[in-house]
Amino acid sequence: MVSGPARYLVFFQYFGSKYSGVMETSNEQSVVGVQNYLEKAAQKLKPIVPIKFHISSRTDAGVHALCNAAHLDIQRALGKPAFNEKQLIYGLNYHLKPEPIRILNAYRVTSSFHARFSALSRTYIYRLLVGCAHHSEIPVFERDLCWAPAGGSLNVPAMQDAAQFLLGTHDFSTFRSHNSETPFQSPVRTMLQIDIQPSSGFLSHHYEHRGLEFLELTFRSRSFLYRQVRRMVGTLVAVGQGKLMPHHVKELLEMKDARALPPNTMAPPSGLFLKSVEY
Repeated sequence: MVSGPARYLVFFQYFGSKYSGVMETSNEQSVVGVQNYLEKAAQKLKPIVPIKFHISSRTDAGVHALCNAAHLDIQRALGKPAFNEKQLIYGLNYHLKPEPIRILNAYRVTSSFHARFSALSRTYIYRLLVGCAHHSEIPVFERDLCWAPAGGSLNVPAMQDAAQFLLGTHDFSTFRSHNSETPFQSPVRTMLQIDIQPSSGFLSHHYEHRGLEFLELTFRSRSFLYRQVRRMVGTLVAVGQGKLMPHHVKELLEMKDARALPPNTMAPPSGLFLKSVEY
């Protein structure tokens, strides 16, 4: 006879550049998902049933997470008590040591809790570096952590005006890429927050003389479509560069057609961070 499994909600972060994304992939691939490493670490806790991480928010190859979330069930051998939260954090982090992945927090939750479906909202940030004439001017400490669009300064007030058209509930078909789930997924989403603010870079006070500036774009919604944030960022940057006017964003949204977005409008993955999942 064995006791039932204990369910936990864990919050974790990762530097996404070396992974194929957060979701599990075949171990035969040369680059695998963050989930592969999480589950490999969890198996070393010696559960009697293999542990599966049910991840809240999918992120693509090269995208980072300041804080993602997942739930998992752990069934231990008869007579062994359930892990307390601290034991679970320390145990997983010990076995994750070689990887840029860290467990931040763990909470015991009820068996009905689901990391993906119980989430109230998700917040992403996108980091832009402005003032680089050439990609070689990106500070080495910021490599893979921001996007430096070509062409100098950006018209931030115009970007802020354009962002207003994306707030609220809309059919975001224009701003989604196609993947295997797209045909079955409603394109309607509600954008709760879009902010564009100056930000600081890592060690940026040491190279202020170079005239580099950072911007942080914040997006909050209950859920997002595939690559929606990167396509919205690319469009807002095009507005900041004067390639589009703010009202063009409203027109693109109303077209409800992914092909309507100008070519090369999607921002690269390197500047995107999942900031938080709210419950």
